[in-house]
Amino acid sequence: MNKFLVFSLSIVLFIQFNIPKVEAQQEVVLPNILSESAILIDATTGEVLLEKKPKKVMYPASLTKVATAIYAIERGNLDDIVTVSQNSNGTGGSSVYLEEGEQVKLKTLIQGLLVNSGNDAGVAIAEHLDGSVEKFSSNINQYLKNTIGINTTNFMNPHGLFDPKHTTTASDLAKITQYAMQNGIFKDIFGMKQLEWNGLSWNTTLYTHHKLMREVPYDGINGGKTGYVNESGFTLITTAERENISLIAVVLKGSQPTAYNDTTKLLDYGFKNFETSKIAKGKEYVNVLGERYEVPNDLFFTNRIGEEIVPDILTNGKLVINQQKSKFNSTFELKKKIEEVEEIQPELLVEETVAESDNDGNFLIKLIKKVISYIFNLGEKVESVLNS
Repeated sequence: MNKFLVFSLSIVLFIQFNIPKVEAQQEVVLPNILSESAILIDATTGEVLLEKKPKKVMYPASLTKVATAIYAIERGNLDDIVTVSQNSNGTGGSSVYLEEGEQVKLKTLIQGLLVNSGNDAGVAIAEHLDGSVEKFSSNINQYLKNTIGINTTNFMNPHGLFDPKHTTTASDLAKITQYAMQNGIFKDIFGMKQLEWNGLSWNTTLYTHHKLMREVPYDGINGGKTGYVNESGFTLITTAERENISLIAVVLKGSQPTAYNDTTKLLDYGFKNFETSKIAKGKEYVNVLGERYEVPNDLFFTNRIGEEIVPDILTNGKLVINQQKSKFNSTFELKKKIEEVEEIQPELLVEETVAESDNDGNFLIKLIKKVISYIFNLGEKVESVLNS
């Protein structure tokens, strides 16, 4: 009996100390977003990191001005002098207090549009570029569709004052912002915290309305736009960048505290869990057929921090980045490397064969073997070139 107990205890101790323990993988906690619609993307790759009803049609309010600004920068001459109309002067809502007949540079109007959310600046820009707000609206919708590649947005004005047909989505706004941030002029203006305004009837210092840029600074914020009309609730676009990733967060329809809290949650989540990785131009890969490919340009992809990256080069030359946890699988086209076909040098071939045959006298046999080997290798290289 005692022997049986000792044996049993030994088995228990063996199991306890020798079976490997499986540690529970730490779950990523998703933030609870209270705004009606929201999205967080990697600004470099466009990868969606978190979303809540991103394609729901919503009212953007002054977030419209991000589209107006990049449209004006790309379609207009920033040094143009714009003459303010009576229509611009009479625009309601937030303003930079333009006077009828006042003359202002287009670039200055864009600054007033983004920094102080000037609705009057928006109308002045629209009329200068396209002659009227109606024509501007038609043209910017085509621009958004054809240049940026979005199809859901329909803008009826340059500023976002309420119109039941003036709609967009969080997903579209993120794409518009991602596109706009690639423009250095837009990026500089979007990141301005203050602006000295010297108008005909208003001389002052304008400050960004975005609290995370100035009043309650968040580490890494490099741009933002606020919006509000009764029908839209509070809306917010925020861009931020740290060492390993750049983010764009959009929140639509919440109270002001909710919008800022949701934005902070989204950015915290993005910076804590994700990074943008780079594959440098010129890096080479070889597929299972022995074919060599190289990266034609710098390639970027999003991955979860700590994620094991498994690159796979397919027989068709495509590079696939597989990720098990984040599911952010990316596919890139690579450029096939074409090996140069060597030119035969008969005299060198003969000299090498003579040197090898000094001791055994088999010159002719070795020369024939070398020629056959060369022809065989040449055929393989020619076939590789023809099939590339």
